[in-house]
Amino acid sequence: MSLIESTIEALGPWSWFVLGLILLGLEILAPGTIFLWFGLSALVVGLVSLVFDFAWQIDVSLFLVLSLASLLIGRRLMQRLASEKGDPGLNQRGSRYVGREFTLAAPLSEGAGNLSIDDTIWRITGPDLPAGTKVRVESIDGARLVVRAAE
Repeated sequence: MSLIESTIEALGPWSWFVLGLILLGLEILAPGTIFLWFGLSALVVGLVSLVFDFAWQIDVSLFLVLSLASLLIGRRLMQRLASEKGDPGLNQRGSRYVGREFTLAAPLSEGAGNLSIDDTIWRITGPDLPAGTKVRVESIDGARLVVRAAE
């Protein structure tokens, strides 16, 4: 009998708690909520093993079933939570300004110019317009805002 087998046999149901803590530790090192579900399943099997004296085959089967079920339910839950939170325009800051109106501080000539919004100066494209004209942001084109005169 190897050292690992004798250790698992000596620990009995507590080996599931050790496995669960190792898997939860792996979750910290490699985040992605994969090891979390396996670790929680191992802890549940450890609790069940303390109460009921099942054969190791039943413990392993219970672990596999719980792991699969918790993984599927957990993934669905995480996707639902992720879709409810967050900023969809986080990586496209300019998309936050589409539909908003601003006043040009400098003229828009030859189809290009600049527009100061909050603490950022944006490059803009659109028809030639004099300074002081109200413009509406229509879309974004890369890092440029596409504007037109507001009605």
